[in-house]
Amino acid sequence: MAPRSVKWPPYVRVAPWLLTAGGLVWNALDPTDYWGDPLLAAAAVLAGALLALRDTLAVGVANVLGILVLSTQDGSIGTRAGHLELANTVFAALLGIWVNRVIARHGRRLARVRSVAEAAQRAVLPEPPARVGRLSVAACYRAAQDEALIGGDAYALQATPYGVRGLIADVRGKGLHAVGVVSVLLGAFREGSHRLPDLAALADALEGSLLRESERMSEELRLEGFVTALLVEFPPGEESVRTLDCGHPGPYLLGPYPRGGAGPRVRRLDAADPGLPLGMGGLGVARPVPESRPFPAGSTLLLVTDGVTEARDAAGEFYDPVLGLAPLGPFSGPGEVLDALVADVGRWTGGPRDDDMAVLAITHRAEAAAEAD
Repeated sequence: MAPRSVKWPPYVRVAPWLLTAGGLVWNALDPTDYWGDPLLAAAAVLAGALLALRDTLAVGVANVLGILVLSTQDGSIGTRAGHLELANTVFAALLGIWVNRVIARHGRRLARVRSVAEAAQRAVLPEPPARVGRLSVAACYRAAQDEALIGGDAYALQATPYGVRGLIADVRGKGLHAVGVVSVLLGAFREGSHRLPDLAALADALEGSLLRESERMSEELRLEGFVTALLVEFPPGEESVRTLDCGHPGPYLLGPYPRGGAGPRVRRLDAADPGLPLGMGGLGVARPVPESRPFPAGSTLLLVTDGVTEARDAAGEFYDPVLGLAPLGPFSGPGEVLDALVADVGRWTGGPRDDDMAVLAITHRAEAAAEAD
């Protein structure tokens, strides 16, 4: 995961210099009162807060040299007023340097915290393999806020004796509680997917792990906590996919491209009998039977969380991946599908989202492409 840095607009680098020029010109026009001094002080502090140390030093030196030149011209240099004027300018320059060093120190501390958070995210939510048999895989996680790295969305994919199995889930709530639930959920999925022969039994095992974890939670979290999840299975030797919906948005199937290179055919695979979210088994509702659907070579299955389906535009309309992806493409693989979806959601919202967004794209490669690998 590449570190993110703040990129200021171009005018930010120019603003301290404009304040310096304005302050010196104002002082030159009114040498008796030096009304431009507040602009010089603002230039020094602004440079310290927004620019690098080298630029902060340059602004401070320019202010001091400018005051020296003006003091020489008006004859105040060497006088008590001249000494005070120079002392004020030097003090403002030193204040800007101090502000710059404080911000740099906190920036280094934040970078260390971010590196720890990134390591924790990789441990809790590792990237799935790019290739699993005849499947190509791409995944991404986008937090609702740039500063956040870990949240309540999760995905996983791995080969098992029963075929390749995948999971995408959304934990109710945020913060450390959600991260802890994600860790328990993924651990239970990795262990249970190798041991249990069908998706319904796997869902029951995930529910049991979450219920045992809830015993350590407060009563409020225990009563209101649940996890929406979608389990998928790609049986070996078959061009099909089995799905089990536990209160989660259905996956999207991008069919093979029609002749002429037009965009893909996109449809949502809604469950005929969607089940309750994990953690609500105490209501006594039977778990639905997994559904099997065709998944021919060249198709892509797109698993998303509600950060995609509930993304809103300025008018409050929800984003629809069927309408958004249909005119796009052709895509050479799941990575391009994922990039196109994330970019399209960004264009739709036009700004920050209200929820985290996790996406898992799985493409069934043609036999020739799989053998070439």
